[in-house]
Amino acid sequence: MAITRKDFFKGMCKTGVCLCGFSSIALSANNDNPGSANSPQDDKMALVQEWLSDLLSNLGMDLGDEALRKVMKKSSIVHYKNLKMDDILSAYIGKLDEFIRFIEDKWGWRVDYNKTTGILIADENKNYCVCPVSHYKDGDNSSAMCYCSEGFAEKMFSAVAGVSASATVISSIRRGDDRCKYRIVFS
Repeated sequence: MAITRKDFFKGMCKTGVCLCGFSSIALSANNDNPGSANSPQDDKMALVQEWLSDLLSNLGMDLGDEALRKVMKKSSIVHYKNLKMDDILSAYIGKLDEFIRFIEDKWGWRVDYNKTTGILIADENKNYCVCPVSHYKDGDNSSAMCYCSEGFAEKMFSAVAGVSASATVISSIRRGDDRCKYRIVFS
């Protein structure tokens, strides 16, 4: 089921995460308080983190898995660009085997790549979630971020391999597993 932009915003307002100008009013009122222990920048970051945490929880409750997956995968580009991944990957374009050695050696990943089937299993090989966004609030259901990780992996492996890649999280710490693993299928 496709979700329109209008339906997305209506859904956000129904769940209490309305994307309107009231947050800027609240920020300016909060930042005028000279007795505040936090700097205005800290207060803004706390607001952004709280807002994002609530958004993720509400999206997970109100959207079906496929609509949520679609939204979150598109959001992965923000983290990808922030890390300047195109620069990092430029030395590995067209050199998938070298890239696999790089992520195993430098990132500690374990990778099993079957060239015959075009399926790669990537294990982050860590006992914690590496996502920089999902750690804001303990107890929040932030497993929606796993779809963002799928989008990131697709972009990364597609860039290196030079062909379209489809990624699926098959194991996730956020979902109660002992580590995060991806199934990457090259077309």
